[in-house]
Amino acid sequence: MGDIMAGLRTIGCGRAPWAFTALGLALLPLPLAAQTAERDVVNPPLLPAEEAGLPAAQKLVMSATAAATAAHERVLDLDIVYTDGQIFNPATGVYDKVHLRSYQGTKVDPTAPYVSPTIEAVPGDTIRVNLNNELPADPGCGPMTGHMPNKPHCFNGTNLHAHGLWVNPSGNGDNVLLSINPGVSFQYEYNIPGDHPSGTFWYHTHRHGSTALQVSSGMAGALIIRSDRLPTPLAHGDVDTLVKTMPERVLVMQQIQYACREPRMNGVLGPIKLNKDKTYRCDPGDVGAIEGYDLFAPGQWAQSGRYTTLNGVVLPTFHATQGKIERWRMIHAGVRDTISLTLVKMKPDVELKGKLSEAASVKFIKQSCTGAVLPYNLIAADGLTMGAAQQTKLATFQPGYRFDALIVFPEAGNYCLIDASSPGAGSVNGDTPGPRLMGIVSVAPGTAVPDIGAYVTDALVARAKQAMLPEMKAAIVADLQAGLKLTRFTPHPDIADNEVTGQQELTFFIDTSDKNNTRFEVGNSLKVGDVQPYDPDRIDRKLILGGVDEWTMQSQFASHPFHIHVNPFQIVSIIDPTGKDVSLPGSVDNSGGVLDPQYAGLKGVWKDTLWIKTLAPTDPTGIYTIKVRTRYQRYIGEFVLHCHILDHEDQGMMQNVAVVLGDGKIALKAAEGAKPMEDMAH
Repeated sequence: MGDIMAGLRTIGCGRAPWAFTALGLALLPLPLAAQTAERDVVNPPLLPAEEAGLPAAQKLVMSATAAATAAHERVLDLDIVYTDGQIFNPATGVYDKVHLRSYQGTKVDPTAPYVSPTIEAVPGDTIRVNLNNELPADPGCGPMTGHMPNKPHCFNGTNLHAHGLWVNPSGNGDNVLLSINPGVSFQYEYNIPGDHPSGTFWYHTHRHGSTALQVSSGMAGALIIRSDRLPTPLAHGDVDTLVKTMPERVLVMQQIQYACREPRMNGVLGPIKLNKDKTYRCDPGDVGAIEGYDLFAPGQWAQSGRYTTLNGVVLPTFHATQGKIERWRMIHAGVRDTISLTLVKMKPDVELKGKLSEAASVKFIKQSCTGAVLPYNLIAADGLTMGAAQQTKLATFQPGYRFDALIVFPEAGNYCLIDASSPGAGSVNGDTPGPRLMGIVSVAPGTAVPDIGAYVTDALVARAKQAMLPEMKAAIVADLQAGLKLTRFTPHPDIADNEVTGQQELTFFIDTSDKNNTRFEVGNSLKVGDVQPYDPDRIDRKLILGGVDEWTMQSQFASHPFHIHVNPFQIVSIIDPTGKDVSLPGSVDNSGGVLDPQYAGLKGVWKDTLWIKTLAPTDPTGIYTIKVRTRYQRYIGEFVLHCHILDHEDQGMMQNVAVVLGDGKIALKAAEGAKPMEDMAH
């Protein structure tokens, strides 16, 4: 996939777009328009498919057998360090210096340290990640912090989560109940089952107490499972086989919310430097950092004036060709703010000029991004292929969401990639932020596309006729021609009513009754009185291996994205406050508009992260009721569910969950009482 090209990006030691004078020493920033050619972006670097090459000390046996199996392993070294770099600030037209925690190591691009390399695997592979914590000692990370687990702490403690993977959550599997503290190395081992779905997943740090702070620094990357299993009369296949010939983009969307501060006083972190309009300011000589949770207060991202990065690049330019269908794998790897993604044709002969403040961005969009809104087809949610492609002009990404889309540009020219305004109840902060420019797609002349729907259908039908097994071609072609149905490519069978063996209830709640101690809580019923903040020593739910639960979920006071590790869930219904199921395809209101664009068409879809919406506190009766179903298959052990607004998770909106055997017995550790995280990996 190549290296990320230099541009308006996060950079470590790479070159910046400077104009060199005849004297050879004077460095002047080019105007924004002149930098356009410097900010082309490609996919993040790919971890190559190499043999494991384990050092002798890590090999279990010294034999030919071990060497032969190494070809099915991928090894990634991730060194967690402070990295000095720069991030371009369009509002000022110059780079801000930053000092952020980041991943370094295998295939990390040193010129783009704040986005991680893509890990690829196929079902049956083993992924080994050597996580080496080289951050300085952290006085805020010790046994005593276990007494206040929901106060952000252990900023230099870390661990790793393979978000969305169906793998073992215990031991050195996808275990987020460990703290890999400064000076400690630990090897995570993800054994990908041979029947694992292909799809778009991601990995990120997940140490309770520091998750938001580290993810906001860019410690995240794409994790893609690929497979070439064709549908057969007895088994579904992978959608990869249907779209294999299409160019592919991997887009890791991050919100790196660095700030420059006034000096510390009495050891206390100084206030954030602000401009008159309340956007963040970095003066000459300042170095931006992410060291405090005041950055994550509601509305701070929109106020900050920072821009979402795409593969480490601020305001990137993508290059595409008219009529060429592309697969976009899009990952919301940010901490807490909603992204509503839309593509709009730009006026011809328009270019970015000068500084681009938030107000200037809104003005540019209104004046220049005035053409047709581009429809595109979503084919997978959270990495899992949907039963039918869904055409949309706007996809709403909550933190942790992924969507795979088939995108084709019908005309040559430039297109604006925009984070559109979100309705108040559809955004994390309950506000209605203005549109923000995210990037430009430059489309070269190619093949005209008179009708996008028909064009995509014809292309997939042609591919099915060429690639599918003879006994499956007719059925797959008929499905595609009947509304782009993908029923032979879905990874999980539907959960029928008679399969359900148990019930679970969940409520998210923020208790603000004590102004000095806001409590972020989760409950095991729909009653607010039953909610509790996270306790690392408590197991909140015991789920039976082989069981199938129906979950009923609500959020009270504010909306939250629900995420559970290991086992995905299927959406049964999303009932709005008026009693309408807004998850039905084509759900419309009385005026004919879509009832809720982020929910329409999700009925029956499999996901691992889902927005639990409420109109409260502005409307106490505005609670949505969401039902999902999930199977507990193959793996036992402890893991977590939580709100994926990561600062909410760090402050207590999380539960420990254990999948147990039928007799309810769990690991000895749980029976004896778990030790605080801080004690686990010194």
